[in-house]
Formats: sequence, structure tokens, C-alpha cells
Amino acid sequence: QVQLVESGGGAVQSGGSLRLSCAASGYTYSSYSMGWFRQAPGKEREGVAVIDSDGSPTYADSVKGRFFISKDNAKNTLYLQMNSLKPEDTAMYYCAACENGGNWYAVGYWGQGTQVTVSS
Repeated sequence: QVQLVESGGGAVQSGGSLRLSCAASGYTYSSYSMGWFRQAPGKEREGVAVIDSDGSPTYADSVKGRFFISKDNAKNTLYLQMNSLKPEDTAMYYCAACENGGNWYAVGYWGQGTQVTVSS
């Protein structure tokens, strides 16, 4: 059974930093893409950062240069380092895993989410 468990969310002031972690289990970690998505109240879920099985990252334009995704295959853990946080980064952040080339929303696996709140 696939399990993704996020941690590291919290409340921070604008300009601050947080690091999210996602502990993964139940699948062949090294053959999946993993990513971070977020959903703010009243908005659709959006992709923040994705890292494929080869370790190549892709970022949403809104977070480029501020957020950094990484993974530790030995620990089956995904990370998101978030720097220079802005109030508009406030959202529930979700960890997700999907077979390379798959549709995240159709066949991906999702964690329960961790809340990030950035105050001005």
C-alpha cells in the first residue's frame, strides 16, 4: 500500500523559510516521479515542483529561484525547501507520486497535506 506522509508545515512570516518533508513507502520509489502541489482556499490545486526518477526538477514560475525540490532515495524521502516565502504561498501542500509520464490527478498517489501559512 502506497503511503505518503508530509511534515514540516507551519506558520511563518513573509521572507521566512520552511522545509517540507514527505516520507514515502509502498512502491518502487526510484521509478516514480514525485512532486509537491498546493491548494489555497477557493483555488484549484496546482503543481509547485516535480522531480523525476532521474532527479531532474521542474518548478512553477511562481516559485522559481525560491523553492527547491530534492529527494533522498536511500531514505525514500522527498523535500521541498521554501525560501523567501510570500503570503501568496499560503496553502495546503501535498506530496504526490506518479509513475513517470502518468497523469498525477488520475493515477497519482497523494498524501494528506501539510498547511503552510505565511503572514505579511
